[in-house]
Amino acid sequence: MTVEINKDYNYVPWVIGLSIAINAIVVALLFIPELDGGTSFDITLLPLLNAILNSFTFVFLLAALFMILRKNITWHKRFIFAAFTTTTFFLVSYLTYHSMSTSTSYGGEGIIAAIYYFILITHIVLAAAIVPLALLTLFRGLAMKVDKHRKIARWTMPLWLYVSLTGVIVYLMISPYY
Repeated sequence: MTVEINKDYNYVPWVIGLSIAINAIVVALLFIPELDGGTSFDITLLPLLNAILNSFTFVFLLAALFMILRKNITWHKRFIFAAFTTTTFFLVSYLTYHSMSTSTSYGGEGIIAAIYYFILITHIVLAAAIVPLALLTLFRGLAMKVDKHRKIARWTMPLWLYVSLTGVIVYLMISPYY
């Protein structure tokens, strides 16, 4: 499996466009009214699916990191593609759930509530930031711009790991209140 793009290809407009579009859709969900799904599908299963997909993304990213540390570029790419795949499925599920459901309030109190909101806020902010970072890192890798890829991957990998892990933690903390 060799997936590469031309070194001279200008992928930056794609990174910018996708980043703006994805983040704008997520933000728009805060302002649009809940849609009536008109289906018998139980959408309350989607938050669990989101946590499972985030878990897979976390594992795939760890495997990709392990592989690149072993200089196994082929398997590194495969695990990165797997992480992008589970993240894409997560995004579809997340958008579906939040377009058809109202927000769930956290019911914890005291220090646990402060911890929850700290994790949630950092998760949200970094999730928005990881979109352009992950895309730019991916395109630089596919264009074999190795030096630039390494420079940004040093930031992207730990942040993406944090976002995927905290997505699971947020789910575990709020799931009793669904």
